[in-house]
Amino acid sequence: MLVYVEQLKAYQLPPDFTDKLDALFYAPDKNTLEWKALEQAATELNISQLKLLEACGAVPSAHDYHFGAFLREHFPAGVHFAEHEVLKLPDDLESAAVEAFSIDDSTTTEIDDAFSVQLLESGITRVGIHIAAPALGIMMGGAVDAFAMQRLSTVYMPGHKITMLPEAAISPFSLDEGTWRPALSLYLDVAEDLAIINRHSKVEMIKMADNLRHDLLEPHFNESTLETSSGHPYWERLSLLHKLAESLEKTRGKYDPNKPPQIDYNFYVKEGRVSIVGRHRGSPMDKLVAELMIEANNQWGAMLAEHDVPGIYRAQNGGKVYMTVKAEPHQGLGVAQYAWSTSPLRRAVDLINQRQLLSILQHTEPVYPKNSEALTTAMRNFDMTYSAYSEFQTRMERYWCLQYLIQEEVKEIGATVWRENLVRLDGMPFITKVHSLPDLPAGTAVRLEIKRIDPLLIELDTRYKPAEAKVSGGDEVSSEPSAEEINEK
Repeated sequence: MLVYVEQLKAYQLPPDFTDKLDALFYAPDKNTLEWKALEQAATELNISQLKLLEACGAVPSAHDYHFGAFLREHFPAGVHFAEHEVLKLPDDLESAAVEAFSIDDSTTTEIDDAFSVQLLESGITRVGIHIAAPALGIMMGGAVDAFAMQRLSTVYMPGHKITMLPEAAISPFSLDEGTWRPALSLYLDVAEDLAIINRHSKVEMIKMADNLRHDLLEPHFNESTLETSSGHPYWERLSLLHKLAESLEKTRGKYDPNKPPQIDYNFYVKEGRVSIVGRHRGSPMDKLVAELMIEANNQWGAMLAEHDVPGIYRAQNGGKVYMTVKAEPHQGLGVAQYAWSTSPLRRAVDLINQRQLLSILQHTEPVYPKNSEALTTAMRNFDMTYSAYSEFQTRMERYWCLQYLIQEEVKEIGATVWRENLVRLDGMPFITKVHSLPDLPAGTAVRLEIKRIDPLLIELDTRYKPAEAKVSGGDEVSSEPSAEEINEK
């Protein structure tokens, strides 16, 4: 053991440690000789065991360390899918007389939702909200269903994702342009004053005309192009849908044109380099998609309740967000009920709710009957797993924020006081403590000197730089329902 200790103190990894690193990283047996030597050496050097292993060259990548910890806990058998049945697609669905289009980020490959606009007589416009329908092919009890109920959601992280479903189960249902796809559709008949005079749902085949992408669409459809056509072929349809979205937002009691701007961030990772791009929440594209998804999840939740068919709901009461099998209000969104139903390729809850909705529309017995233990178990498992996935995504975003600071050789950065000694860095979703920060009101803009960046421990050490402090007029982090509350767009 003493030989191990001396080697470690000299920042040399003992050869006997090589095949034990995984256990030392994630699940150390504190009775082993290797752990005792590592612990003693770290104590004598006054550093953590993990930092000592890094100093010895045992941690080739901080990213892989964090990813490995997540995989060990949630995917111990790996992320690859086992063999599974070939999904059978329905061949008896009516073809819709509309052409649909989707709006997604350029990295989106599981395209769940799309829209259509159809002009009817007497000034009525029929707006279609079309959702991919994998529940028509994924049968309960099959291997693909088992994948969905085990993984429960797609896992997101900058530069990578782990899909809930295998590609062979995604591709027949993803709403890819140039294809006909089965869909669960909600149609809204909209009057000239934007009042919705009729709603109806149906299962059908839809023709996907286009997959519009944020980066290419935004220059043609933004705050400055709302009143005057940009010449984009979809501008008129998008403009109408945006006006409808604002009307729906007002109906929910959430419309506030004076609301301070709020910002979300997209991470793009390529060949180890990261770019962090801010996106204003509430931009025309975001509002259009978010409001129509809220409308669908609200109305389909109401349909389940009206027909007394069990479903899984997202509710909020007294500031607490929770999942339930009862149709309860979501106060944050201002709706009477909210059943996630618009991302069935990416969330198991949506797949489950889609199965229940299909039973109503196709006049069959619900897959999950009243008091279904399988439904309740799936809800509980999803709630825990989804929270864990979300925490991991946040952790990896913080990691990439630090990598960005290293990559760009940032020595000094602006920030905004969040509360007490917590600040939010400018241009990224990273909140950190600044121990040298004086007592300043929330919203004050400050400058920080970066002293130390540690991507392995995800730590940032900064020092307050005294200057003329001022209250920031910049973007705010939202306390409103987040994108994941709506549709993870």
